[in-house]
Amino acid sequence: MPRILVTGGAGYIGSHTVRRLLADGHDVTVLDSLVYGHRAAVPAGRLVVGDIGDAAGLDHLFAEKRPEAVVHFAAFAYVGESVTDPAKYYANNLVGSLSLLDACRRHGVTKFVFSSTCATYGTPDRVPITEAEKQSPINPYGNTKLAFERALADYAGAYPFGFCALRYFNAAGASPDGTIGEDHDPETHLIPLVIDAATGRRPHISVFGTDYPTPDGTCVRDYIHVDDLAEAHVLALGALKPGAALRYNVGTGRGYSVREVIRTVEEVTGLRVPVVEAPRRAGDPAELVADAALIRRELGWAPRYAELRPIVETAWNWHRTHPAGYAD
Repeated sequence: MPRILVTGGAGYIGSHTVRRLLADGHDVTVLDSLVYGHRAAVPAGRLVVGDIGDAAGLDHLFAEKRPEAVVHFAAFAYVGESVTDPAKYYANNLVGSLSLLDACRRHGVTKFVFSSTCATYGTPDRVPITEAEKQSPINPYGNTKLAFERALADYAGAYPFGFCALRYFNAAGASPDGTIGEDHDPETHLIPLVIDAATGRRPHISVFGTDYPTPDGTCVRDYIHVDDLAEAHVLALGALKPGAALRYNVGTGRGYSVREVIRTVEEVTGLRVPVVEAPRRAGDPAELVADAALIRRELGWAPRYAELRPIVETAWNWHRTHPAGYAD
């Protein structure tokens, strides 16, 4: 039974990936600081509370659990906060991640799947975005993710080590059975924010910018279901060999505007969403949509949730069964 260490496995995407790995028969250990993760999102007996920057703690964990591969989610991911407090992001997302990478070297772990982001592209020249698009981040969050991608490439070139960086777009939705889902504090993802506005948990949803060069004037994003992201991580693990340097965009290849998301939430919930229009936010690209042809061709990955409505339906099901999120 392959032994996998999942860092950040108590978080949103990490917890869904843990469930998928367990379903495939992997022996999974979760390392999470619980700064943003939830104990209740991790199956009993799988969680180790700790920090990726704690070298001594990592050595103890690696010696005890003897992982054969690492799937790395443990990162801070609030773009606005990364601008006002870049030190927090460099300390964890880069320095902490390098600490984890060196623990892998010390303990002979040669397979590493990295949860990266389309934020490494910044404002793209062409949409849909291929892996050949220049990487030019426009915020510290994207900078830290790109810096670690480059470290992975250097390690793979020098040591018996293989990695895959998955650059995904807007993670959305929840487990279809409603048992695990999205619970961020603060929440910044559009779909749960719109659901909160529909149910009265917040007074309205703000639409930032209505004059973009898009069909209805609002930003367009590629929403990828969290279980489809989990599947991509599992496939990436299976493809890794020493020296591998894989990089894939993970998205549906179709974008939806802010107004389309609002309309879909209204259709799914049967509730009206109060809307307040606001000026554009600095740095928001008009359109971010993935060209995921490479991962489809090389790994055989394809999204099961290719349309927005079923993604919203799973998010709504989670909200109805867990209106206050996780209990912990």
